[in-house]
Amino acid sequence: MGCSSCSKGADGLPRGCKNNGRCGTCGSGGKTTFDWLEGVSLPDGTSAFDIIEVRFKNNRKGFYRRKSTDSYYVGDVVSLDLNPGMDVGVVSLTGELVRTQMSIRKVRDDHEIKRILYKSTKEEIEVWQKARKREEETRIKAREIINRLEISMKLTDVEFQGDEKKATFYYIAEERVDFRELVRELAATFNLRIDMRQIGARQEAARVGGIGACGRELCCSTWLSDFRSVSTSAARYQQMALNPIKLAGQCGKLKCCLNFELDQYVEAVKEFPSPNAKIQSEKGKAVIFKMDIFKRLVYFLELGDKGGGPVPLPLEEANRLISKSEKGEKISSLSQFAIQETPDEISKTYSNVVGQDDLTRFDDAKRKKPKYGGNKHRNKRKDRRKGNPKLKSTK
Repeated sequence: MGCSSCSKGADGLPRGCKNNGRCGTCGSGGKTTFDWLEGVSLPDGTSAFDIIEVRFKNNRKGFYRRKSTDSYYVGDVVSLDLNPGMDVGVVSLTGELVRTQMSIRKVRDDHEIKRILYKSTKEEIEVWQKARKREEETRIKAREIINRLEISMKLTDVEFQGDEKKATFYYIAEERVDFRELVRELAATFNLRIDMRQIGARQEAARVGGIGACGRELCCSTWLSDFRSVSTSAARYQQMALNPIKLAGQCGKLKCCLNFELDQYVEAVKEFPSPNAKIQSEKGKAVIFKMDIFKRLVYFLELGDKGGGPVPLPLEEANRLISKSEKGEKISSLSQFAIQETPDEISKTYSNVVGQDDLTRFDDAKRKKPKYGGNKHRNKRKDRRKGNPKLKSTK
């Protein structure tokens, strides 16, 4: 389970969010599928799907087959047969929606799916919680060993098995790492079976989590499950500046959200002329300065017009002038075809509707005057108490 507070129940049930494992906002269920079929009876002659989705640490999930005589509900803590060893997890989804999740993740319903043994006992849950508490200390000591052995890898997380006999070490490395000596020392230090698993930078960000530049939780840690490659061409299609600091996410790679609207931009750019297109005028060549996909405008810059700014042309007019220029025809000037933009449209690139960019929005326009006249009145009262005859009351 990802939420540490959800695993503190005495009977093993999630206690942190009081939602019995169905929370979709905290760390224990960021990628949990809402079971909208819960409570809906199955048609006559059909039996419930015998595979259950089980959640582990940091939203890692797996599919396991149950016995036909057993019934499980979301939030149940179950023991799993891993052969060798035994693990403990929490049921996150049951019923027909599990079949859909298996299809999405391309998991086949065959003999390779492992089985659920039974609902975990109190002793097994105590061992599982004890193993969870050891993970942070183990990660710190393992990093010290890695630094001492001078191995070029970054250890990101440690996950213990439910029986406290095996630990999985997740690491990042740019090159192939020979960690045979490391595994021997880790096994001798912690008295465990060691499993080294290499992950990418995006997978690390999904496990750690955080807040993105948009102010929301990272997509990879909440709902994004497939990590597609992102290239700088996605930023070029969207007319974005190639600034690595702004385009990179917390993982150090290009932001996954650059791909979200890429298809729409690619479709819209097909109507626009090539960036290398030119228009021949009597003042000289006019080259494309920028394109506004939303307003369907193309801005041209006349090379022969010194001191002149970009000239905005409608998309249809720009395509017509470019086609005429390709035939050898010249125009007198681009200004006669330009649209007239208001000063507000030229100066403002966005509209500030809530005043969020004003640095003084939290300052009071006028400070309230003191209730008793400030320090001047306070000093007069002190002098009156000291017996100054000039300030004594006339009563």
